[in-house]
Amino acid sequence: MASSDIRRGAAEMATAMLMSGTIGWLVVASQQAPLNIAFLRCVLGGATLAVVCAALGMLRRSRLSLRVVTLAALGGAAIVANWVLLFAAYSRASISMATAVYNTQPFMLVGLGVLVFRERVSASTLAWLAIAFVGLVCVVKVQPAVLAVPGQYLQGVAYAAGAALLYAVSSIITKRLAGTPPHLIALVQLVFGALALAPFIRYGTLPATPVHWAQIVTLGIVHTGIMYVLLYGAIQKLPTAMTGALSFIYPVVAIVVDWLAFGQRLGLSQIAGAVLILLAAAGVNLGWRIVPQRRKLSST
Repeated sequence: MASSDIRRGAAEMATAMLMSGTIGWLVVASQQAPLNIAFLRCVLGGATLAVVCAALGMLRRSRLSLRVVTLAALGGAAIVANWVLLFAAYSRASISMATAVYNTQPFMLVGLGVLVFRERVSASTLAWLAIAFVGLVCVVKVQPAVLAVPGQYLQGVAYAAGAALLYAVSSIITKRLAGTPPHLIALVQLVFGALALAPFIRYGTLPATPVHWAQIVTLGIVHTGIMYVLLYGAIQKLPTAMTGALSFIYPVVAIVVDWLAFGQRLGLSQIAGAVLILLAAAGVNLGWRIVPQRRKLSST
C-alpha cells in the first residue's frame, strides 16, 4: 500500500475520531430525549449516506439482496439500540465515564467471537480482560458530583456497558456481510433505524430553538453521514494496528470535551478505572502480549 494512501487514511481516521469525541457534547447540549436524537441521527445521516451511495453508484438492486438487507437491518437494530443506551448513559454517568465503559466493547466482541465462531482466546487477552474488569470496578466505585443525575450513576454505567455489547453484536453481524460496501450497509442500517424508531418519537418535544436544531443537524450530517464516509475510507487504507491505535483518539477527546464543556471532574478512582479500561482495550486491539507465548517443543 502506498505511503500516500496510509497518510490519507490516517488523516481520515484521526478526523473521524475527533468527530466521535464531540458526539457526547452535542447529545447533552441538544437537550433531547435519547430516542429523539437517535431517530434524527438516522434520518439526517441516512439522507447524507444516500447521496454518497448514489454518487458512488452503489444503489443497485444487485447489491441489495434479501440476505444483505436482512442482515444489515438486524445490525441496524443493534447499532440504533446501542445509540439510545449510550445517549441515555451520558446524562446519568457523565460523558467521560460512559465513554470509558463503552470502550469495553473489544472484550464483548471477543466473548461473542468465542460463542458464535468458536474462536480461541489467548492468555494475554484473558489478562487484559482481568485488567479491564478491575478498571470497571474502580469506575463504579464512586459517583461524580457534576452532571451525573444523583442515584442514577450505576444505571448510566449499565447503559454504557449494554451499548458496548450491542455494538459488538452489530460488528458480528456486519462480519457476515463481507464484500458489501460498508457505506451501503450503514445506509440500510440508518433507514431501518429511522423506520423502527418513528412510532416512538415524541414529536412535540423536538428541538424548539435554532441552536438546538443546529446541534442535531450537525450530529446527523457531519457526525454520522460524513464521519462514516471518513471512517470507512480510513479502514480500507490503514493496517489494522494503526486503525486500532488511532481509535483511541475518541475516548481521550470525549473526556477532554466533557471537562471543558461541562466542568466534569473525575475522582482518582474513576481516573484510574478509565485508564485501566482504555489500556486493556488498547492491548486487545493492538495485540500486546503480557503473557509469554508458549514455545513449541521441537521433535528430535
